[in-house]
Amino acid sequence: MSGIGKKSLSFLIATIILSALFVNGCTNYEKKLKSKPDYGDSGRINVSCDESFKPIVEELVRVYESNHRKTKIDVSYKSESECLDDLLNDSVRMVIATRRANSYERSYIIDSFHIDPISQVTAYDAISIIVNPENPDSLLTMDEIRQILTGRFRKNLIPVFDGVKATSTVRFIVDSVLKGDSLTKTAVAGRTSQGVIDYIAQTKEAIGFIGVSWIGNPEDSEHLASLKKVKAVQVERTDVKGKYILPTQPNIYLRRYPLIRELIYTLKERHQGLGQSFANFMDQQIGQLIFHRAYLVPAWIDYYKTRIIRLTDE
Repeated sequence: MSGIGKKSLSFLIATIILSALFVNGCTNYEKKLKSKPDYGDSGRINVSCDESFKPIVEELVRVYESNHRKTKIDVSYKSESECLDDLLNDSVRMVIATRRANSYERSYIIDSFHIDPISQVTAYDAISIIVNPENPDSLLTMDEIRQILTGRFRKNLIPVFDGVKATSTVRFIVDSVLKGDSLTKTAVAGRTSQGVIDYIAQTKEAIGFIGVSWIGNPEDSEHLASLKKVKAVQVERTDVKGKYILPTQPNIYLRRYPLIRELIYTLKERHQGLGQSFANFMDQQIGQLIFHRAYLVPAWIDYYKTRIIRLTDE
């Protein structure tokens, strides 16, 4: 056999071997993928979500599932306290709230489930303040808000929350606004954010605190309907005394609005499955665009930097 013939035969044998290895590798990968309980395009997982983020998370899940039709993300909307309890529940793959897993929770997850949890900010939201349309108090400073929350305001306004102790809104108010002071005993629980809106619509002497994702989208028909029943309060800017603003995207982005909080997911996953895929979806272009169109501020894609000069004092 000539040298050229030997080379051709060797090349042919090598090609056959490599093809066999490739096919075997693909087969093994497919078997490994199918052996997992879920992955990006297939499977079912449980997620616990802070109820104040329900409108935006419902939209994120709807879009993800429509693009991955063999997946099912079952979301339970609860108080933040109940969501954080689910960090210690092995059947819940992801928790969406306003804080990261703390050191005790991380240690418990690592020791009990052998998973190193990932906590990440994916967007920024704000606390909106609402009153009855007949209430004349539509401009408030942070000092006045503290007075209302502690029962020392010049008028007897009843603070209303989506709960009175276990929700992210209450925790934010207590930790970031009152800073050790006590919430007035007259505070009322509306049970849900929609319950707060309904209570304010019927009670002239009440003032409500809810996530901006419930009323902040001027293109959403449900938000517009809510704003016919209640009135949004403008709060004094952080950078200019005597100027009052609403929690619009520019004001959240520029930190001019004082009541801003983070939307954080904590992922507990032993393999790169549906939870990781959904987390990536929230952090990448489509998910970040959904946050943007819902009038929250995305954490990973800057839609505002190139337009900063055009931002107005809304």
